[in-house]
Amino acid sequence: MAENRLSEILVGGAVLAVAAGFLLYAAEIGGIGRSTGSSYEVSALFRSAEGIGIGTDVRLAGVRVGTVSSLNLDPATFRAEATLNIRDDILLPDDSIVSIASEGLLGGSFVDIQPGGSPFNLAAGDEVLNTQSSVSLVTLLMRAFSGSGQ
Repeated sequence: MAENRLSEILVGGAVLAVAAGFLLYAAEIGGIGRSTGSSYEVSALFRSAEGIGIGTDVRLAGVRVGTVSSLNLDPATFRAEATLNIRDDILLPDDSIVSIASEGLLGGSFVDIQPGGSPFNLAAGDEVLNTQSSVSLVTLLMRAFSGSGQ
């Protein structure tokens, strides 16, 4: 009887250890508890911001360097204005290109930064002038099947 009790305690301990491991893994992947440090904000105007929202990853060379902190419609230009929160240790040249990219056919979207070659960097509150909007998969398929090059 004592042997059964000991084996039950060991199995229970193993289950708890595995559950704790899964929780730690999920927290690491989700960024929970990660020190965000200081950051700065830049804005970017897109013709279409389809697929992104608040909290969407901002990536540089495939590495997460920030998030989208707000997304609004500019009533004067009817363009989507995204505010990007970028880590302070990432200095972006002012001729960088910001585009909305997709992880694949069924994957989510993210904001991709392609750094430029300018010696001048974007500062907090600056606007990124070179942007590329998201591409609608439905529109691409319609163009491909209709033979339209537009």
